[in-house]
Amino acid sequence: MENKDSIFLKILEDNKRLLYKVAHTYCSNAADREDLIQEIIIQLWHSFDRYDSNYKLSTWMYRIALNTAISFYRKHKSRNERATVISEAIEHITHPKEEYKPDDNVKMLHSFINQLKDFDKAIILMYLEGLSQKQIAEVVGISSTNAGTKISRIKKSLKRKFDKINRYE
Repeated sequence: MENKDSIFLKILEDNKRLLYKVAHTYCSNAADREDLIQEIIIQLWHSFDRYDSNYKLSTWMYRIALNTAISFYRKHKSRNERATVISEAIEHITHPKEEYKPDDNVKMLHSFINQLKDFDKAIILMYLEGLSQKQIAEVVGISSTNAGTKISRIKKSLKRKFDKINRYE
């Protein structure tokens, strides 16, 4: 039988893309992303014993990661880069073998998403990750109908921004 530490590290490894996406959505520089991922992992660890298996693991992780990211962003949005000490798990998560390198359209999408309100960022991030309307609603604590309405409005807003850029090219 695996011990708690091994199970936790396996969950982190299996879901590291979730951590990267949240960090890239809320932090523009590498040092802040590393700090945020570290903070998310700490919060996941503190909450690990209270995980309710009635919910999907990814829903639980998104809820913690997004709440941590929003708090982190608000607390650190004007700070300068600073050094951090990173444990073995943090080092492995923040320096993957395969580097995430977005193309120009993805970079533009990230830019547009960064202009959204924190709540809308969280919703569109989960939508782009393929979570269902119901799962998104569970994570952010709204009705499924409300989640659908918000997704639709955010998509229209992002489409308008892309259309505006494309008109000038």
